[in-house]
Amino acid sequence: MALRICSYNIHKGFSQFNRRMVVHELRERLRSLDADLVFLQEVQGLHLGHPGRHPDWPALPQHEFLAEDAWQQTAYGGNAVYDHGHHGNAILSRHLILSTANQDVSDHRFERRGLLHCEVQLPEFAMPVHCVCVHLGLMSGSRRRQMMALAERMEQLAPGDAPLIIAGDFNDWRNHADELIGRRLGLTEAFGSGKGRPPRSFPSALPFFRLDRIYVRGFRVRQAEVHYGAPWARISDHAALTADLEPVS
Repeated sequence: MALRICSYNIHKGFSQFNRRMVVHELRERLRSLDADLVFLQEVQGLHLGHPGRHPDWPALPQHEFLAEDAWQQTAYGGNAVYDHGHHGNAILSRHLILSTANQDVSDHRFERRGLLHCEVQLPEFAMPVHCVCVHLGLMSGSRRRQMMALAERMEQLAPGDAPLIIAGDFNDWRNHADELIGRRLGLTEAFGSGKGRPPRSFPSALPFFRLDRIYVRGFRVRQAEVHYGAPWARISDHAALTADLEPVS
């Protein structure tokens, strides 16, 4: 079984610096990646003001609009809630999502963060695959506490050799994640240098910072790619990551 996964911070469907609403172009580009599982961050679940300012703003929540007719299963975890709406993380899947839970790991009230955890049934696995979509804080101390919470949760719910995929925007430009969750949970970073240097993914025009990650356990990484530059830089400030996986026999 070959499994393609994608991780992408979609910037709430707007281009860099919020210059243009690009959610329709985003949907087409996302589909061109042909991923089986998609881990999305900064997904706009609801915004009461956008339909009045953008006549073609989708009627559906963004994760449902992006998934329509391409991914049969979706999960959404709203983290930042405000008077006019909310946004958070989402997982889109071509395979059955058995369960979903969103853990609040906000470190302070000015930066709401969550861990969206789904169990997905894949044909080649006797047990569900644990999938976690993350968007961690901007401050080093916050990220450390959030990664510790993530590791503790996975040790309880996905112990031992249970197959596991953790992907998202780690904001971890100093790469503490390898130490805090990688070694602790027995994960492999998909871009696999083994030298503590995950892919550059921000800004999407010419990436310099190593913010986005894909970690796996129970899979072999066949190849991984960063999607940046034109046309990706027109639709988000982050590059999209993809990885092709196969089960470890």
